Amino acid sequence: MLLRTFGWSFGITLLGLAAAAYFWGAGGFGVVLILSILEISLSFDNAVINATVLKRMTAFWQKIFLTVGVLIAVFGMRLVFPLIVVALTAHIGPQTVISLALDSTKTSGGLTYAQHLTAAHPAIAAFGGMFLLMIFLDFILGEKEVRWLNWLEGPLEKIGKLDQLSVVVSMIVLMLSARFFAGGGAETVLLAGVAGLTTYLAVNGLSELFEDAGEDEDEDDAEAGAAEHTPAATGRSVVLVAGKAAFFLFLYLEVLDASFSFDGVVGAFAISQNIFQIALGLGIGAMYIRSLTVYLVRQGTLDDYVYLEHGAHYAIGALAIILMVSIKYSIPEVVTGLIGVAFIALALFSSMVRNKRLAAAEGAAEAEDVPVL
Repeated sequence: MLLRTFGWSFGITLLGLAAAAYFWGAGGFGVVLILSILEISLSFDNAVINATVLKRMTAFWQKIFLTVGVLIAVFGMRLVFPLIVVALTAHIGPQTVISLALDSTKTSGGLTYAQHLTAAHPAIAAFGGMFLLMIFLDFILGEKEVRWLNWLEGPLEKIGKLDQLSVVVSMIVLMLSARFFAGGGAETVLLAGVAGLTTYLAVNGLSELFEDAGEDEDEDDAEAGAAEHTPAATGRSVVLVAGKAAFFLFLYLEVLDASFSFDGVVGAFAISQNIFQIALGLGIGAMYIRSLTVYLVRQGTLDDYVYLEHGAHYAIGALAIILMVSIKYSIPEVVTGLIGVAFIALALFSSMVRNKRLAAAEGAAEAEDVPVL
């Protein structure tokens, strides 16, 4: 199971590190290795959130996530998209951007490619921050089968019955961020934030629309194939979506990955100015995160440790706020990573305590049913 799930990750790691050593020597090998480790260590919450979505998709779409999705993550989000962001925010042509990216010493308007990308950080942070904040708010304000922090989640669920409250809160956060953090770039922050909010509403809304439509169809209709019932790892029946619903869930996962990775791409330039080293290192890390996502789904980990999903969403909420604050203030990535790891660790520990308590209660109940001889 472990080798089958992580086999591609192991293979790509070997090929990637071998390529780094061949093209850039020992120094390049070390840089790519460091970037890979950083990407993995800082993205556990991303894997858990991915797993909550991926477990609703069929095996076919899980394979798409691991193959086509990885290509999009590595070449699209970590190589091509930063080029597009620099072109749009710096108002320079594609050829000039590519030239800047290939030559770390070349400048345009007095700035190198890395400096242009850093200058685009407010827009990147606003887009990603709004997307992630909507994910957190929809979770924390929505009804949940299991509550982790009942004293907090219970009242918020009641407040969350107010229609579109998550959108209202997100817009307030965006306006406050533009007012107090953006300075002269308030217009850019507002535009990027609205774009992030719109992207979330569009992709999430379309996936839910087609998922609901699929559940209404005859599940035995193989041609429609919009939904199928498959036993989960825990033995419970779950509905797996395919077709258009799965496609939009796939897009949702890709935008989610982008929201997590944008800031990492900018921060990676502190380690290397070579975009290919950055793409290779972050790409290897992204492959492991995706393999871990599939592993969590196939092992039924989220069903066994029920608070992990809560912890990951709290980590996402913290990351969203950090991204908005980082529009003005520099926050080390290690701080962001440690916050995410702390939430995941606390949620895992709480889940283990809960499982132990339930097991003890079941044992006591069984003992009471044993007849006395």
